[in-house]
Amino acid sequence: MSKPILKLWINGQRTESRSARLSDVTNPATGVVIRQVPLASREDVEAAIAAAKAAFPAWRDTTPLRRSRILNKFRELLETHRAELAQLASEEHGKTLEDAAGSVQRGIEVVEFAVGAPHLLKGEHAENVGRGVDCHSMLQPIGVCAGITPFNFPAMVPMWMFPIAIACGNTFILKPSEKVPSCSLRMAELFKEAGLPDGVFNVVPGDKEAVDTLLSHPDVRSISFVGSTPVAKYIYETAAHHGKRVQALGGAKNHAIVLPDAALDFTADAIMGAAYGSAGERCMAISTVVAVGDVADALVARLKARAEKLVVGPGDKKGVDMGPVISAPHRDKIVGYIASGVKQGAKLVTDGRGIKVAGHENGFFVGPTLFDNVSTDMTIYKEEIFGPVLIVLRVASFDEAIKLVNSNPYANGTAIFTGSGAAARRFQNEIEVGMVGINVPIPVPMAFFSFGGWKSSLFGDLHMHGMEGVYFYTRTKAITTRWPETAERSASTLTMPTLG
Repeated sequence: MSKPILKLWINGQRTESRSARLSDVTNPATGVVIRQVPLASREDVEAAIAAAKAAFPAWRDTTPLRRSRILNKFRELLETHRAELAQLASEEHGKTLEDAAGSVQRGIEVVEFAVGAPHLLKGEHAENVGRGVDCHSMLQPIGVCAGITPFNFPAMVPMWMFPIAIACGNTFILKPSEKVPSCSLRMAELFKEAGLPDGVFNVVPGDKEAVDTLLSHPDVRSISFVGSTPVAKYIYETAAHHGKRVQALGGAKNHAIVLPDAALDFTADAIMGAAYGSAGERCMAISTVVAVGDVADALVARLKARAEKLVVGPGDKKGVDMGPVISAPHRDKIVGYIASGVKQGAKLVTDGRGIKVAGHENGFFVGPTLFDNVSTDMTIYKEEIFGPVLIVLRVASFDEAIKLVNSNPYANGTAIFTGSGAAARRFQNEIEVGMVGINVPIPVPMAFFSFGGWKSSLFGDLHMHGMEGVYFYTRTKAITTRWPETAERSASTLTMPTLG
């Protein structure tokens, strides 16, 4: 039986793809193909770029207040359709409905931030920087922007990008993961319903052909990306080579340091959600616990007890804590990491391999997995697993814990669990990581702060959303003004001007 075939969204309407290539969209809980999506061709992407370029002058000249009103209407529609978007995210990704709804809400919060564009886009002004001379700055849009987003957050991560870019007066092309295209296409329809002019927002699901077209096309001025570190590096190098500004967020190996004075029941509960929520398929998941001193045995016992009580099943079923992973190949890759950990000598405390969910025997499930006594030379420590695998390393001191985290090439997020303000203050100052939680396991900043890591977790200079997002999607122009009286002497001079 043939499956529904989705369309692209170009110039404000559903558009047939020129590509003959189709990709299956699978429900990970059942293993069943539920729809298909065209893999946008170079010609498809070029059509989207042309539409965005044509729409840019009028949208650039639309007042920030008018843009804000359209964004506010879009926000209202997102609120109205939040359950629908959560259902689409759960169906195509596998995460629980509750988790999906929470991620949609975090995306909506970025739209709420972007609604403040009339205030956010104000420049600076200084009077009398010199005698009779004033100076002011302007933040102006850069043109056609593009975003390339991953499978794990079908609604939230796209909303880290396009609402702010569009609020700043740019037009946008979104290339969502072909595994989870429906949320992005539905949001495009809602944005049009909110009054967004045709061509300002376009959606072209696809693979490397679509990506490379965006990276190399001269009319695309910026690239935003979230994904793995090897791909982020490729995106950054290729787009920068073609003269584009780039923010490319890569992989992670997020550590949680647990000190002996931590409240262990609270800590264990917090780590459960951070490690196994969304089946560990989060760039901000806590995948590594660093147990300091004699806290390890008691902590591991609590983690084991809680992990073994988690309910694994389809994301749309009540009472389920953790859904499947995205695909059969990814499941097999995670299982391979677990086997590697056992082979290399880590202690397998809880084994999530071979789990079967009644009625969903063909689903892509991996159960919560917990390792103890992991060392830094093991593969399960060195590589990002991106699944429900939590590892515990034991160290003797706080100094050793900080050194361990700072030695890791990834630097996306980290957390510390402690009752000591002095330890927390030292941690936040000395740790070399972009986002830090203090008794907060997943320190994803609110929309009015920036999101992004350091080192191999970010390629580029500016993070996403918050004011760094505004600065990424705008160019600053400084204007120096003098209105001389006709009686003043000539300003003609060959020397370097000084205004003081």
